[in-house]
Amino acid sequence: MNDLDEGGPALFRLVRFWSRRWAGQAAALTGEARHVQHILVVEAVRTDPTEATVGTVAHQLGLDHSGASRMVKEAVDAGYLARATSEHDRRRAALRLTDSGRALLEGAREWQRHAFGELTATWEEHDRLRFAAYLERLADEVGA
Repeated sequence: MNDLDEGGPALFRLVRFWSRRWAGQAAALTGEARHVQHILVVEAVRTDPTEATVGTVAHQLGLDHSGASRMVKEAVDAGYLARATSEHDRRRAALRLTDSGRALLEGAREWQRHAFGELTATWEEHDRLRFAAYLERLADEVGA
């Protein structure tokens, strides 16, 4: 077994580690830990620069349409998203971030940057930059 064989297990250890901590940090961003779902929905809507829909959220979060619809409704009710009739298909609702949604997204991104900085604080700068570039590349390829 070589070092490359351990990449998958290491990735999933990191995912498990951060998924448990993310819920606690969401309380600081939204006032309630249960609102992690709002952050996930806002992040999902942000992935489509043209016109995000419930289908966008379902796809990005790996949910069925009804689960995504429920999460979108709660994010709308909380004031993070606004619904409008789609310009492309009047049967669909287009989703956009509200000012509160943009603030929530920026707060989440700031925490993510801080967490990355803390995790790699003892690394050489070139290693931090290389790792960040690889993470960005992986995220872009997965999201494509």
